[in-house]
Amino acid sequence: MSNFGSFVFLSILSLFSLILSWYVFQALKTVLTNWGNPTGKYVVYLVYWLLTGAYIFFIISSVVTISRTVEISGNAQMGLNIFLTVTITQATIILFLLGEDLFRGVQTGVNFFSSNVSNSQSYVPDRRKFISQMALLIAAVPFVGFVYGIIKGKYNFKVFKETLYFDDLPDAFDGFTITQLSDIHAGSFKDFTAVQRGVDLAREQNSDLFVFTGDLINVSAKEISPLVEKFKQINAPYGQFSILGNHDYGDYTQWSSPEEKVKNFADLKASHSKMGYRLLLDEHVTIEKDGAKIQLLGVENWGVGFKSKGDLEKALRGVNQKDFKILLSHDPSHWEKVVKEHPSKIHLTLSGHTHGMQMGVETPWIRWSPAKFRYPNWAGLAEQAGRYLYVNRGFGFHAFAGRVGIWPEITVIELKKKIT
Repeated sequence: MSNFGSFVFLSILSLFSLILSWYVFQALKTVLTNWGNPTGKYVVYLVYWLLTGAYIFFIISSVVTISRTVEISGNAQMGLNIFLTVTITQATIILFLLGEDLFRGVQTGVNFFSSNVSNSQSYVPDRRKFISQMALLIAAVPFVGFVYGIIKGKYNFKVFKETLYFDDLPDAFDGFTITQLSDIHAGSFKDFTAVQRGVDLAREQNSDLFVFTGDLINVSAKEISPLVEKFKQINAPYGQFSILGNHDYGDYTQWSSPEEKVKNFADLKASHSKMGYRLLLDEHVTIEKDGAKIQLLGVENWGVGFKSKGDLEKALRGVNQKDFKILLSHDPSHWEKVVKEHPSKIHLTLSGHTHGMQMGVETPWIRWSPAKFRYPNWAGLAEQAGRYLYVNRGFGFHAFAGRVGIWPEITVIELKKKIT
């Protein structure tokens, strides 16, 4: 981005934050209207605007840091955490105020055409204190939710289980289980004790096969070094297999030389081996059980808007058209654009990448995340013509150092033979 482009972006961001803060200030003024201490009231106003100024300055400095270093440092990550928490909280308050202002606008028009009052100010009804109080009270819910998500939610590991039925699953694999992790993003972790809890939970599933579907790190292979021994603890009778994600190539930072980037990538691939994971690079392996077999394919990253290096055709070489096939592909857009209608039927694709945007709502009645505007299949199970996709919500986190409503996931999938 050019200097002028950066200036325009920062100006728009500052103006946006200022407008939101000004609108929220109207609620604060309304709540304090009848407070009998004028000095105390103006002290509250002063503190509010001083905090607002400090907040906007911190956000701008965080954005500048990210643009200069091409990395999300600890301070920049904190800035993003604060920005999201404050903005969502402000937006909640403003929804109430906008609703009230629509009513006040209608009432103003009615007053203007029906009243004989000469003072135009009297046409506009005052804000209702109750509405502003309710707005501030309701806004405490997302505020507390984001604070929890930043402190605890990002380590609130959950097990998600799915049972999938197939006509052509080999009998020997009826009841075969797979544990999937995705998007570890090792460089984001600070609480290694919490990470161990997640690893233990994955181990407790006692699945037949373990797979990891990419994004082991944020930018540098060094990030995984202190966690190798932890993730090495995950073992399965039929092996541990992994693939690469878009972050694993070292494209999101500045390297001192091309050789340094090449070495980082080599170190990253070696880390998979150290953890006991067989890294699949556009290839397949045969999983055999009681004389029957299924094919496990793994491709490099393939994504819309991201590095598309994966070669599915190469991974399929030597695979029989009628074989039961499971594909590991980091980005679910690969399934959407290629896999689900590929001439060779791939029964199950396991992906990650989206993180479910690390925020959203998942209940038996409502399922929503901002990720839906980018990915048709942003979390959980999808199916078309007997071809399944499962999108893991991610084990770790990136950029926003928290999770709100979309918890870190350990997936367990059971394969079952459909009885006809």
